[in-house]
Amino acid sequence: MLAENPLNASAWTYPILEIFHIAGFAVAIGSIALVNFRLLGLGLRQQTSGQLTKDLSMTTLISLSIAIVSGMLLYSTDPDKFYLNVSFLFKLTCLLLAILFHYTIHRRVALSNSERGAAKLVALVSIALWVAVVFGGIFIEFVKPGLDFS
Repeated sequence: MLAENPLNASAWTYPILEIFHIAGFAVAIGSIALVNFRLLGLGLRQQTSGQLTKDLSMTTLISLSIAIVSGMLLYSTDPDKFYLNVSFLFKLTCLLLAILFHYTIHRRVALSNSERGAAKLVALVSIALWVAVVFGGIFIEFVKPGLDFS
């Protein structure tokens, strides 16, 4: 007999974890969006993109960590609901790509304080990846059947 997940013992656990998950993502994506808006030349002119990146790096890291940890806990409450869900797999793929992009290309371009076309392209790709993560998460509940390998 398998042990019961203690996170399933209370009706309040899942909603509370969901609040942390959504709040973590909102703050992380918001802090990344501020740098992207600066790269696009849309305001925030009092600071360079590099300074914004440095100022927001800890906020981004902590809130992204909260979103990831709470997401793993949410997943553990009902793995069967998620692991074959196309929308969940899309979200995870986009999340991995967005994190890799953010901590490599995006960070390098933002710290260079560039405002050229390349910086604008990097900002647009970043925005697209993070929006895709959010949309993947939203549609998890609407994609019930999951993958069918039969």
